[in-house]
Amino acid sequence: MSESPEGVRLQKVLSKAGVASRRAAEDLIAEGRVSVDGEIVREFGRRVDPRNAVIHVDGVRVVLSEDLVYLAFNKPLGVHTTMTDDRGRPCVGDWVHKYERNANAGIFHVGRLDADTEGLLLLTNDGDLGHRLTHPSYEVPKTYLAEVPGPIPRELGKQLKDGVELDDGWARADAFKLVDSMPGKAMVEIVLHEGRNRIVRRMLEHVGHPVQRLVRTAFGDIRLGNQRPGTMRALNRNEIGALYSAVGL
Repeated sequence: MSESPEGVRLQKVLSKAGVASRRAAEDLIAEGRVSVDGEIVREFGRRVDPRNAVIHVDGVRVVLSEDLVYLAFNKPLGVHTTMTDDRGRPCVGDWVHKYERNANAGIFHVGRLDADTEGLLLLTNDGDLGHRLTHPSYEVPKTYLAEVPGPIPRELGKQLKDGVELDDGWARADAFKLVDSMPGKAMVEIVLHEGRNRIVRRMLEHVGHPVQRLVRTAFGDIRLGNQRPGTMRALNRNEIGALYSAVGL
């Protein structure tokens, strides 16, 4: 994107970012749906510095840097959440290098999943966003589907939401529900925002229902859906915007 000393026209920046065509971007601006650095902009001639400006459309942050990467990985069982592994074990970095040609551009995993836990893992090279997503003060929820021994007593959900005392302090679920019940086992969904080591497994084991299989199905508003194990995809603009919103960016 060529730039003048005064910056780039706002509608051109929006078009380059994939938000809308220049004509449609002008409509967005005229309707007061675009803000720059917290200020609603209505004039078409507004110029911005795409390297530093913070632009929102309909309250959703627009990613302007072409160097930033945002990925969703369905981590298979047995894959270690590291970018390299000195012992030659399969690790997340193996898949990143297959998917992302520019894999050395500072891409890192947002939080961790144990080798024996499957499911959604986010990866990015956006350090500010990644830090906030894992910081407990922002309370971004993570959703897990766990297979445990059944049957599930009616009061288990209340017990987990009230909190259980573990070796390293109290832990509380934000939400809990029984998804399916079968002879001798059950599928339960548990939502929590903290990320202590093996926290879901320790909580369920503490209440007498040790985890037999664990899958993370959502991170904030990002959902695993029908994404196959071992596959990686780029997040779309709305998904990235939802992550920014979740941490106040």
